[in-house]
Amino acid sequence: MDVRQLEMFKAVAEGGGFTRAAERLHVSQSAVSRQVKLLEEELGSLLLHRHGRRVALTPSGELLLKLANRVQRDIQDAVWQISEDGKLHRGRLRLGGGMTVCLFVLPRLLKRFRRLYREVDLRVTSGTSEAILRLLRNHEVDLGLLTLPIVAADLEVVPVLKEEMVIVTAPGHVLARSRSVEPERLARFPWILFEAGSNSRKVIDQFFLEEEVPADVAMETENVEIIKAMVASGLGIALIPYSAVAKDVRARRFAFTRVKGRRLYRETGWVYLKSDYVPRTITEVLRVFDLMKPQFGIRPPGP
Repeated sequence: MDVRQLEMFKAVAEGGGFTRAAERLHVSQSAVSRQVKLLEEELGSLLLHRHGRRVALTPSGELLLKLANRVQRDIQDAVWQISEDGKLHRGRLRLGGGMTVCLFVLPRLLKRFRRLYREVDLRVTSGTSEAILRLLRNHEVDLGLLTLPIVAADLEVVPVLKEEMVIVTAPGHVLARSRSVEPERLARFPWILFEAGSNSRKVIDQFFLEEEVPADVAMETENVEIIKAMVASGLGIALIPYSAVAKDVRARRFAFTRVKGRRLYRETGWVYLKSDYVPRTITEVLRVFDLMKPQFGIRPPGP
């Protein structure tokens, strides 16, 4: 097995077929097919299911793709370390995060990072925590900014943000006039909530459980902009991080209130694979984030 064979196999797996792989690598289709076949013979295992011009990974193929991603990343990191002479001029950083993070944190962070390191290739993927963790473990994403808690022996987790979650309503809603609301009163209104199973939703469900509030769930979605649109249409109320509506509240497009007698918080943290070597791209984006952190910890106005 050599690096070129892994590169060809990876191109076939990602492109879904030999023709696209050959076009991507600028070689003949027969050359790609032969190298993948030699790889299968060497490993003694079928890597791809052939369906006409399309292919699908076997369990062995999925394992090898994960290895190929890691090998490619390690080789690139080694080249960049050797050639950089202590400065980050090149590299690739693949970031993952939930919808709220991708909308309200990563754009400002990456704008500043880009000004410092223009040659770094930046890629962003949005998805649920489960999806981003799967990509991390497959070496398809380098770093995630995810809602906590996340506990896993193979992951490094660095808490960085603690955001207050508030009850958000349309401006004309009856709760819009209240600075705080008793928990039992919330049972009267339909809710637009994050998807069940997400860490953000777990914070909300725990609140409902502790306060014994029966929630009338009108809609569930992981997209905070959809939640806001449904609330603006008067279809329900929501519990979301204040940072997601801060500008809208100032513009009077939404109103917010708190639960009387308590505060609800969502914690967010950086997540990456544990390793003896952490790529320079990761350490630098963490450093830039720390410098900008006060911009992201938006607190609701008093009391």
